[in-house]
Amino acid sequence: MINRSPSSIARLAAALVTAPIVLSPVLTTSTYALIVFDPTNYGQNVLQAARALEQITNQITSLQNEAQMLINQARNLASLPFSSLQQLQQSVQKTQQLLSQAQNIAFDVQQIDQAFQTTYGSAALSDSDQELIAGARERWQNTVDGLQDAMRVQAGVVGNIDTNRTQMSALIGQSQGATGALQAAQAGNQLLGLQAQQLADLTAMVAANGRAQALQSAEQAAASEQGREQRRRFLTPGAGYQPGNARMFQSGD
Repeated sequence: MINRSPSSIARLAAALVTAPIVLSPVLTTSTYALIVFDPTNYGQNVLQAARALEQITNQITSLQNEAQMLINQARNLASLPFSSLQQLQQSVQKTQQLLSQAQNIAFDVQQIDQAFQTTYGSAALSDSDQELIAGARERWQNTVDGLQDAMRVQAGVVGNIDTNRTQMSALIGQSQGATGALQAAQAGNQLLGLQAQQLADLTAMVAANGRAQALQSAEQAAASEQGREQRRRFLTPGAGYQPGNARMFQSGD
């Protein structure tokens, strides 16, 4: 298709109007007929045809622009063909399972309150020495179990690092290769999800470490209280030896 500007079309129409006209007689069987040519009408027809051609060209250009706009909109609305949700959920569930497997005193408010009223409370005056020793051993075992639980959570968090690295690399690649705004936004949201999962792991590790330290401090406090009670019992006079008069020799011997 040859695109002509309105000025070139006008010049062509003017040239056609002003061009010399050659009329040829048409021979018929009986007489000669003369063809009448109206240059004004012809020029108007040419101008109308030029305007119609220009309108068609503009319409074609407008349709092309609209088609390109629709293509761009389709790209912006295209969904990201990648999801890391399942892997992130598995990592979070793994950390939650480690926390739920806490031994003895778990992460439960009522259970903690009960333990500090009994196991870590003040030493009862009516408890026997065997009961005091059993309570001290139970508190020591709770401290050891708390340290073990903290190390297990730490190991789980470290195990998630490799999975997080793989997911982060894949999401960054998807973000950089996004074809539209929606894909870029979805990749960014998944990166935020990965960051949230890492923060959850960090929170779990801090909680496990804090629990272990709290159990250790509670054991030390209970041991101090038990030590005072045992010292009091040791220093309290008992009903053992009672002083009295002794006779070594009988009179008359």
